[in-house]
Amino acid sequence: MTHRKPSLQRHLRNVLAPAFGVLLLTSTAWASFSSLKLDTVHSKVGFTAATVIFDVDGAFDAYEVQIEGDPAKPDSVKVRASIDVASINTQNTKRDTHLKSPDFFDAAKHPKITFASTSVKAKGKQLDVKGNLSMHGTTKVVTIPFKVAKGKNGAGIDTTTYKGKLSVDRNDFGIGTDSIAAKISLEDEVEIKLLIVTFQ
Repeated sequence: MTHRKPSLQRHLRNVLAPAFGVLLLTSTAWASFSSLKLDTVHSKVGFTAATVIFDVDGAFDAYEVQIEGDPAKPDSVKVRASIDVASINTQNTKRDTHLKSPDFFDAAKHPKITFASTSVKAKGKQLDVKGNLSMHGTTKVVTIPFKVAKGKNGAGIDTTTYKGKLSVDRNDFGIGTDSIAAKISLEDEVEIKLLIVTFQ
């Protein structure tokens, strides 16, 4: 097979094409077409559920996040996320098993929590991401405000972080609604805490 040296135009196309494959979700002021990867070590999908006597902090260890669109035009950005319910982790095996049972998330019947954006709006250094949150067979429209920060990590690598919080009423999704234990001690509001870290 004969190999030909690519033309400069073709070479540039091959080099630049991957940079347009993954687009950075950011405001117009921070527009960049850099190819970024998810920092799975520092990113986290967590939550805090309160009882009458203490808080329970937890996280979902398995999830996917997809971002596409033109970062210079937030209105064009689309965000999709999928979380494996069975990956719930509160550092207590017995409690995690109960949370995955039909009393709460019913992971066997509803294995995924998903989010699909319907709009992304820039608000200063903040992004308001509105979309459909589906959990436990119920879908609700929510808006997640994200604080966006750019800088370099300890290794000197360019990093962009998106930090968001959202409070949801678990009863709106039918989670723990029929659980006697939940009725006795678990508060209705659950705070979802998102930390999405990306790097080049």
